[in-house]
Amino acid sequence: MRIAAVGDVHLGADSGGRLRPALADLPEHADVLLLAGDLTRVGTIAEAKVVAAEFADLGVPVVAVLGNHDHHSDRAGEITQLLADHGIIVLEGTATVLTVDGAALGIAGTKGFGGGFAGKCASAFGEPEMRRFASHTVELAHGLESALAGLRADVTVALTHYSPISDTLHGEPPEIYPFLGSYLLGEAIDANGADLAIHGHAHAGIERGTTPGGIRVRNVAQPVIGTEYAVYDLAPTGRFAPNR
Repeated sequence: MRIAAVGDVHLGADSGGRLRPALADLPEHADVLLLAGDLTRVGTIAEAKVVAAEFADLGVPVVAVLGNHDHHSDRAGEITQLLADHGIIVLEGTATVLTVDGAALGIAGTKGFGGGFAGKCASAFGEPEMRRFASHTVELAHGLESALAGLRADVTVALTHYSPISDTLHGEPPEIYPFLGSYLLGEAIDANGADLAIHGHAHAGIERGTTPGGIRVRNVAQPVIGTEYAVYDLAPTGRFAPNR
């Protein structure tokens, strides 16, 4: 099973045709394309139309989560519907199952949120603003956990925008780790198991890491992978095979 993935493409209203040529032969290299959020620059409908045009009708299923940039203009619901209208599956605390060569590929997704990592994290205590910040992460992590728990598939992938671990953040300033991800996402993934976890958001991070439970994590932010998409091979038994 060949999983192509990329995040943080940040397409603007003037970006039409930027990615499409490189995606023309995608079916020769991958069975599915996962988009790890920040598809737009500031989350406008004009930008989302460009995203839809770039990623629709590629010859393989396309599954996405939104990122913080996609929420900036408060049009996330409309963006989700627009992408769905173009055949792109957008997940938020939900999951989908695709059939690939007779095997079931389950993908559970959420944007996720910040909060930090074990021993250095926010808690839902104190001022209302802090409680809302921390509680948002808890809510989305619970959504991911429920989506993973409900999957019945030969291969399972967790798809987020924010990182579930700190490993893939190395290269980013440590001071901003709490705004790049949350250990609660990692706990949700470890609690239910997955063959691979994919995220974006950390432009200056590194590609590879592992959850405390041993699940492989890949940061596919385009500035990190340095290409239009990365491809990861997963065997239907759940055994992870190195990419490329």
